[in-house]
Amino acid sequence: MAHPWSNTAGPVRHSSRSCGCVRPRRPLHVRRARRIRVERPPRASIAADRRALVSAGLRIIDAGWLSTLQDLGRTGVEQLGIPVSGAADQYSACAANLLVGNNRAATCLEIMGSHFSAVADADLLISITGANATVRVDGLPVSMWQPVCVGRGSVVTVTDVRDGIRLYLAINGDIETDLFLGSAAPDARMGFPQRLRSGDIVRVRTDYESFFHPYSDIPLFDPLVVVPNLRRETWTIDVTDGPEIDAAVDMRELLEDSIYTVGPQSDHVGLRLDGPVLHPVGLPEITSHGIPIGAIEIPHSDELIILGRARSLTAGYPIVAIATRVSLSLLGQAGPGRKLQIRWTTTDSAVREYRSQQQDLYTLGRAMASIFGSIGVPTGIAAAI
Repeated sequence: MAHPWSNTAGPVRHSSRSCGCVRPRRPLHVRRARRIRVERPPRASIAADRRALVSAGLRIIDAGWLSTLQDLGRTGVEQLGIPVSGAADQYSACAANLLVGNNRAATCLEIMGSHFSAVADADLLISITGANATVRVDGLPVSMWQPVCVGRGSVVTVTDVRDGIRLYLAINGDIETDLFLGSAAPDARMGFPQRLRSGDIVRVRTDYESFFHPYSDIPLFDPLVVVPNLRRETWTIDVTDGPEIDAAVDMRELLEDSIYTVGPQSDHVGLRLDGPVLHPVGLPEITSHGIPIGAIEIPHSDELIILGRARSLTAGYPIVAIATRVSLSLLGQAGPGRKLQIRWTTTDSAVREYRSQQQDLYTLGRAMASIFGSIGVPTGIAAAI
C-alpha cells in the first residue's frame, strides 16, 4: 500500500519558463530606484576582543610553617642527575588549577602548616584543595575544592589544617616566577629554594574580570570533583613488588600485616616509617642503582623509607616495594604520626587505578572549561586537559 503522502504521478520537471521560475514584475519606479549600500562597521579583531592581561598580586601576611611555589615538576632531566621534584600531592595540585580555569600543570602555592593568610590587591579567582582545613574570605567561610571569588582588599585565611599536611592554592592566570629547567618547583640542593615569606607578593598575569557574588560563603557553582577521603585513621598504601622483595623470608607478609607510623624526619625527599622491619640475610652488597619515585627501601636502621619526588636518583639499599602513582599523592599528605598500612597490588591494577584518576581530572577539566566558557571567563585549560 502506497504511503498517503507519496506522489504516484512521477517527478515533475520545471523548465526555465515554468511557473516555478517566473519572477513577479515590479513597478517601473521600484525597478529603477537607486540601490542603497548599507555600510557595516568593521568587525573587531579577535585580539581586540580579548580582555587585557593585568598584573595582580596576592600579598602574603602569614606564610605558615612552609609555603612554596610548585608545579608538577621537571621532565626529561633525571638522566642529568636532577630529581623531578614538584607538588607532593599531584592530584590536589592539578584539581586546584583546573577549578580556576588554569592548565593542570600551572604554578600554584603549596602551603604547609596550621595557618596561612594573604590579601588580594585585585579581584582574583582562587581555589584551595588538599588537606581538610577551615578557609575564610573576610571572615566568611568558603568551601574548599570550589572556585572562590576574592575581591580587591579581601583577606584569605586558612586555619585548622587537619587530615593531611599540604594545601594547594591556585589563582586564575599565570603566576610570575623564576623557572629552573622549565619548572618552578623548589630544589634547595640546586640553589633554587622558592620559599615564600610573610610580606612577599605573588604576582599573577590574569585577564579575570570579577562578577557580582553577594554571598561568598555560597559556592560559585558545584563542579563534580572527586575529593580524596583523608578522614580515615589509617591510610592504605598500594604497592607493587620491588626487586628485593624475596631477599628475606616472610617479608611480604610482615609488611602487609603491620601498621607503620610516619616519623618526624620526613620531607619531600622521603618518608621515614617506624614499624617492624626484616633485614635481608646473606644479601650481597648492592651496587648503587637508579630508584623510582615511591621506592620503599630498607636502610641499616630499623625503619622503612618511602622515597619522594625530591629523592636522590641512586641508592644501594634493598628496595622491597614501590608505591603506586595514585598512592604517591596520598603519601604527599602523610605527616608525622600518620598511620599507614601497606597493601600489595598488581601492576595492571595500579595502571587501571591511575587511568581512572586521570579520567576524573579530564572530566573535571572539561566541565570547568564549559562552565567558564558559558559565563565568559577566559581559561587556560588545554584542549587535551
